[in-house]
Amino acid sequence: MSRNTAIIGLGIMGRRMAEHMDRHPGYDITGSWDPSDDACAAARDSLPDMPVADSAEQAMAGADLVYLACPPAPRKALAMIAADAGQAVFLEKPLGVDIAESEALVAHLAACGVPAAVNFTQAAGAALTNVQKAAQSGQMGELIGADILVTYPSWPRAWQVAADWLRFRDEGGMTREVISHFLFFSERVLGPLTLVSAQPAYPQDPALCETHMLARLENGQGCPVTIMASTGGAQPDRQELTIKGSVESHRVSEFFIHASSKGGPFQEIAERPADPRATSLKAQLDDLLLCLEGKPHRLATPEEALRVQKLVEGMLAGTAKTG
Repeated sequence: MSRNTAIIGLGIMGRRMAEHMDRHPGYDITGSWDPSDDACAAARDSLPDMPVADSAEQAMAGADLVYLACPPAPRKALAMIAADAGQAVFLEKPLGVDIAESEALVAHLAACGVPAAVNFTQAAGAALTNVQKAAQSGQMGELIGADILVTYPSWPRAWQVAADWLRFRDEGGMTREVISHFLFFSERVLGPLTLVSAQPAYPQDPALCETHMLARLENGQGCPVTIMASTGGAQPDRQELTIKGSVESHRVSEFFIHASSKGGPFQEIAERPADPRATSLKAQLDDLLLCLEGKPHRLATPEEALRVQKLVEGMLAGTAKTG
């Protein structure tokens, strides 16, 4: 049975998800909306048969599932409206930018008892699943920690430029948009993290987001997670997480390239998918159906997303001891 789905937010992520939901037999897009006429027009171009409503409320009416691909600020109110109506909620990350509001949202979703998940795109992927198995089985030996390395020639990246809010400090930046994915991954493998120290760097314009981030976090056993992120310079994008073990370490690059090392050079251990994005989104959507059915799934829970948000906002503020 396909789920009647409303999509709120038709920017690049909303349109991508809409295209993959349209291909998936488990979803039927019954409504969509964006405040931008240009975004609505782009959505009509890519999916001419997708209904585009005149308001968020109209798009959400009658849906089983509401997917919120809008920027962080309006997500709480829309998610609470959906939950009050008994609709399942699938939120883009970050969960939010205001800790108190996100705590209230998570509590409200739990009180309403509706299925809810957050789209950390590696959650249902083969790399995270296999690294977890390697760690839990003892294959990696003693877990030593993790390194997160993110570098970009510019921010936002070329394909994100239309989402102008990503360049501003209030809601955007690479720490919220990218590093959050790797923090989620690290917590799934190493357990809850605490922020020990963080040094963000910002441009002179106080409205703009961070350009650099250095941070150290630790899990309950004191295993360090080290983060180095920067923008600028003639270079390709680099997005890399290494989970280190005393016997074997695992590296995930560009979200899907999985390699391991027992002391020598890292060697890829899984065939690269022909279409990494399609593979990732299908896995997420498959597990979202499990979530909607009340079955075990691998997607990020709102509670996990809130933990990541607290770490991220602590890093951006340059504060420490945020667990």
